[in-house]
Amino acid sequence: MLGDHSAETFKPLWEVVCCWHCYFYITDGWKVYPQFTDPGDQIVSKIYMTRVEGENTRLRHYLARLHRKTLYYSKSVEILKYSIRLLLYYLKYRFILVFD
Repeated sequence: MLGDHSAETFKPLWEVVCCWHCYFYITDGWKVYPQFTDPGDQIVSKIYMTRVEGENTRLRHYLARLHRKTLYYSKSVEILKYSIRLLLYYLKYRFILVFD
């Protein structure tokens, strides 16, 4: 989900995540989360968030578009989404189909 740190940005993401019926959610303590999660379902922990931050670092390593203040940033949200999907596909399957 792309956007600022507001409830309007988080709401569409939450509509996807809440369908997973998780027992608890590990978060970084962002003040918007309690508006959406049930009391007691949120665990605020920097220790558990290190895996998420590690994945974000890995994506930024492979995809220059995710770096801040770079010449390769995406001006189009649609192109950014496709770039991330393509990278995730490559990281999972280790190949990309090329059509001539």
